[in-house]
Amino acid sequence: MRKLRVGVIDLVAKAPTQRLWGRTMNANLAGIMAQVAAVWCEEEGHEVHFVCYTGRGNVIEQLPEDVDLLIISAFTQAAQLAYAISALCRERGAVTCLGGPHARCYPPDAQKYFDYVLGFTDQDVLRGVLDDCQPHRPLGLHRAAAQQPRSLPGVRKRWKYIEAALAKSPVIKIVPMIGSLGCPYTCSFCIDSEVPYQPLDFEELKADLRFLLTKLKRPIVGWHDPNFGIRFDDYLGAIEEAVPPGSIRFIAESTLSLLSEPHLKRLKRNGFKALLPGIESWYEMGNKSKTGAKRGLDKVEQVSEHANTILRHVPYLQTNFVLGLDGDEGRETFELTKRFLDQTPGALPAYSLLTAFGQAAPLNLEYQATDRVRAFPFHFMNNNHVMNVKPKNYEWPQFYDYVVDLTAHSFSRRAIRRRFQANRGGIPRFLNVMRAISSEGKGRIEYFHRVREKLESDRPFRDFFEGETDRIPSFYTDWVRRDLGPLWEYLPEGALYHDPHAYLKAHEAIETSPQAAEA
Repeated sequence: MRKLRVGVIDLVAKAPTQRLWGRTMNANLAGIMAQVAAVWCEEEGHEVHFVCYTGRGNVIEQLPEDVDLLIISAFTQAAQLAYAISALCRERGAVTCLGGPHARCYPPDAQKYFDYVLGFTDQDVLRGVLDDCQPHRPLGLHRAAAQQPRSLPGVRKRWKYIEAALAKSPVIKIVPMIGSLGCPYTCSFCIDSEVPYQPLDFEELKADLRFLLTKLKRPIVGWHDPNFGIRFDDYLGAIEEAVPPGSIRFIAESTLSLLSEPHLKRLKRNGFKALLPGIESWYEMGNKSKTGAKRGLDKVEQVSEHANTILRHVPYLQTNFVLGLDGDEGRETFELTKRFLDQTPGALPAYSLLTAFGQAAPLNLEYQATDRVRAFPFHFMNNNHVMNVKPKNYEWPQFYDYVVDLTAHSFSRRAIRRRFQANRGGIPRFLNVMRAISSEGKGRIEYFHRVREKLESDRPFRDFFEGETDRIPSFYTDWVRRDLGPLWEYLPEGALYHDPHAYLKAHEAIETSPQAAEA
């Protein structure tokens, strides 16, 4: 086996940014699997050059030089950047490989621009790429394990890569950890909806927590579990056994159904400072919110009371909503969210527009079969800048009217002031104000206004939303060109476009294959 020079790039950002939120927090969004890939490559005897791109500086200048293999980990919003980097590095003689969420969601598209595209990735899958390491063009090879890996390198093994990312964070430094893979819930729009829940090794977790206390004073750990605390007693028991109460601060995404008051008291005692539960909808997901059959206003009242209880124990609460679900209709769902915020002033709302990411979830087959999916450039598919599924119960202008109104209500001066007064502690107050006045609050309101105006005044723009043309509006293509800068010239021809029905076509091809017929 020859020793390779391997570059590993974690694309946290999709473009250079000077925005306050990005400069302050992007480094804390570093992924775990890019670091895992770097560790596995080293364990196979190869030389690794690791880059965590956070949007600061010129990404071309940060690319590792003279590598045999370049591995990129990217969310879909960074796909066009990843495609351009791959083209540039192929030109320089490298073999390229894509992993991460975009590779899982859009493998046929990514195969046009990479030599390898990876789904579920364990050490054996990566070893196969390293052993082969050959150009595969014009169509790359798709490789995937049958399931998520049984174990992952922990913080100790990933430390030098974690440290490199944290060095790019000027104020708050959050260490990424993960205690489980998959999810027991079956939210139809979620990439983890069909991935079996799987806890990782508790002894490894405890050793990592002890290790962290030798490296940082009162570190902050961000749990990357899709739903932290499924095996609540086991995980809290491991934390309590490993480190003194309050010596490490924790952030976790969980569900309301797991956040009973006894659990909240235990989380508080063990240093949990921020929780990010999913509410999603006032008409769906009752199991996640522990509201059973309650819907509408009844659900708002119960969830608001629950959220205020959380804030009595944990100082920072982000409540996650999905806008545009098929169960929503009319103004009511938006007005209910406004009522929730008025009754729960300390909670910061995070809104996602319904987005169907390729083959991430089975529900996407239904959206594609009914021709509701629009081929927006990947660059905007971050749950915020576009909704690529035509709403079932709204016309586009009406939907954006409601989104603009809700967002403006959520980040008005009054809401910011009430949130500041309801929060406890300097960091929660700082983060919530910063998010409200930066791209997430003020910036998003301005953006939604622009989209709403163009839906009214720009007929080709509206036609694209309605599916009457597949010509991408210049509003979006010009934006990608600006963001990519000098890398625009390396974006392969046709790479702004993708087939919005690719998942459905692949699914139908499998169903009609001779092998399927024999089965």
